[in-house]
Amino acid sequence: MIEIGGQTLALFHSNGQFYAIDNACMHRGGPLGEGEVYGTRVVCPWHGWEYDFSTGRNVDDPSRTLTCFVVKVEGDDILVEI
Repeated sequence: MIEIGGQTLALFHSNGQFYAIDNACMHRGGPLGEGEVYGTRVVCPWHGWEYDFSTGRNVDDPSRTLTCFVVKVEGDDILVEI
């Protein structure tokens, strides 16, 4: 998890790429950055809601979508655009 501009984001690394989404699960605000990750999916540790962090979409209800943020790597720095 990272704090940027007063926001808490979940930062993930999968298949050589970095992704950033809102850290709060849409169900009850659980910390997605603490969830189990597989592929490009994260499972909320509180109640099991699952999201694809490459799109922000909830796996069971794609109409529920978290905000995704553009991530760039420049040298040793990971930059997130908010």
